[in-house]
Amino acid sequence: MAAFKFPVDASQIMLFARAVGDDNPIYHDSEYASGTETKGIIAPPTFVQASAQYDPNFPLRPTIGEPWFGSGKEATGTPKSDIQPKEKSEKKSSDSARILHAEQQYIYHKPIRPGDDLSVTTKRGKSWEKEGRRGGTMRFSETITEFRDTKGELVVTATSVGVTTGKAVSQD
Repeated sequence: MAAFKFPVDASQIMLFARAVGDDNPIYHDSEYASGTETKGIIAPPTFVQASAQYDPNFPLRPTIGEPWFGSGKEATGTPKSDIQPKEKSEKKSSDSARILHAEQQYIYHKPIRPGDDLSVTTKRGKSWEKEGRRGGTMRFSETITEFRDTKGELVVTATSVGVTTGKAVSQD
C-alpha cells in the first residue's frame, strides 16, 4: 500500500481547470463560488489525478540525476540507450504493447477544497481473467486509491482497471 500527502491549494485547482478547458467560475472565483451550493471553491472532477506529482513513486515524475520519460531533445527527453531496461528491449516493447488502461471510476464522498491536505493510499482490488478473441487471455486488475482529509474522512475513491493481454495484438 503506497501512501503520500497531497496538499491542495486554490492555484492548483484553477490551473487544473484551465488545463482541462473548464472555465466554470466555481473553480477560481471565490465570490461566485460562495454564492453556490458548495459555499466555496471546489476542485473539478478528475482533479485527484494531479496528486501523481506528489507520489514519490510516480514513474513519469522526473527524478534529478535519473533518465526521464518526458519532453526534451529526444522524443522521450532521454536518448533511447539511456532508458532501455536491463533485460532485452524486445521484451520491454512486447510487454508495453500488452498493457492497457481499461477503466477509471471516481466516487466523490465530499468536495475537494483549497486548504485540504489529503492522505493518499493505494491498494490492490479485485483481479479476474477473460478469454480474448485476438489477444489470448486478458488479465484484469483493479487499483483502488483513497483520498482522505486530515480528519481521516474519505473524500474520493478512485478505482483504476488495467488489463494485460496474453499476447500483443497486431495492427493489421
